Amino acid sequence: MKQLSILLFMLGMNAAANAQQKTTIHLWPQAVPGESASKHAAVQTPDTSNNIVRLTDVTDPILEVFPAPAGKNNGKAVIINPGGGYSILAINHEGYDVAAWLNQLGYNAFVLQYRVPKKEAGALQDAQRAIRIVRSRAAEWKINPDKIGMLGFSAGGSLAARASTLYNTQTYSPVDKLDSASARPDFAVLIYPAYLDNGPNNTLTPELKVDAQTPPTFLFGTADDYFGNSVLVMAAALRKAKVNVEQHLYPSGGHGYGLRANNVAGKTWPALLEKWLISLGY
Repeated sequence: MKQLSILLFMLGMNAAANAQQKTTIHLWPQAVPGESASKHAAVQTPDTSNNIVRLTDVTDPILEVFPAPAGKNNGKAVIINPGGGYSILAINHEGYDVAAWLNQLGYNAFVLQYRVPKKEAGALQDAQRAIRIVRSRAAEWKINPDKIGMLGFSAGGSLAARASTLYNTQTYSPVDKLDSASARPDFAVLIYPAYLDNGPNNTLTPELKVDAQTPPTFLFGTADDYFGNSVLVMAAALRKAKVNVEQHLYPSGGHGYGLRANNVAGKTWPALLEKWLISLGY
């Protein structure tokens, strides 16, 4: 019975995502900065284990837009960064399923296909550009331009952390008037983030410039996750900078569980995050 309930939940999430009037925004209208390969659609890998659709070879980064359902729009937005080690994007598991869940809560969701594989500099450019696009065009989706957050899983959590600490770093030359908008997310959500402890002796990754202007941040991970220390060092840096931070480290759950209700961590973080967002007015 429990397995049937989980299956029905996931089918409902997928149906909700598919029912939405999804639109696609190409981040870069002309040349993609720093990209030598020609633009083409992302390539799906043959690996569909654990019912995960994996995309790679992203040369034309896009935002897939899932507006909040009519009558439920709370005027807020979340840009979602799927994980995948900066090599692939777990696009359904950590993208579309999460968009459907956020839509049910009234949030406008944007799934970001950032550049992979192994294009970390390009991924940050994509994240900054995505935030600027959503902020500049907020009125189209009836979004408050001061209530736009970024949520990431694993490497996507790393990207969200980079976007929330490097928003004043000019990573590309402006391409149009949309780039006059701020690239700072108003809040950041890091779910089992990776690569945040690449400093000496597993300290904070030097690239991350945490200060008092870093946006409020929610972190969730597990002690048995190989990347679990990323949660700890990032939370410590945020606390030291007196940034509003909420940290949860559960004893078990591993890595890559997404929203899966058959995992104690996967069924726990969504309710905690929802409560945190409401408490901050996001």
